[in-house]
Parts: sequence; C-alpha cells; structure tokens
Amino acid sequence: MEIYVGNLPYSTTQQTLEELFRPHAEVDRINVITDRGTGQSKGFAFVTVAARDADAILQLNGTLLDGRALRINEARGKDDRSGPRGARPRNDRTY
Repeated sequence: MEIYVGNLPYSTTQQTLEELFRPHAEVDRINVITDRGTGQSKGFAFVTVAARDADAILQLNGTLLDGRALRINEARGKDDRSGPRGARPRNDRTY
C-alpha cells in the first residue's frame, strides 16, 4: 500500500523516513520527491508498506519531525488528483 507523507522538512532524507517508519511497519520502498534542478526535497514523499501495516502508519499522522507536523494518509491514484471543482480546462476558452 502506498502512503503519502506531506509537510516534511526539506532536510528529510530517505534514511530519516526509514528510521521513523521501520518500528511500525515493513517498509518496501521510500521515494522522497525532489526538485529536478536543485535536488532539494519538495517536502513530501511516498512510502510503500505491506497492506497489513497501513493502519499503524496512518496512526503517525500529526507526528512531529524536526518541528513539523507530518500529514500522512493513503496515497490517491492519479485519477483522483483532479483540479478544483468546477475548474474548466484551459483549452475551453472562447476568443
């Protein structure tokens, strides 16, 4: 199961997240999202854990990491990440 981890300090590394989650779950993969140009973290990551461990990970929502309260929830699929309600596509303009 893929878990979204947001509001990360920009200094967060894969190792930092592994140390946070390992006591609670079997971690399969960690992907800290970084800026292509600078290599700096964008402040969020995705952590893949065994489905049986997902509830334990979700309980970490709000945990402080370097003074920041983490936002942790189940990752949504690409189809679920649509824009704001009522927003029209840009190519729908009338000239």
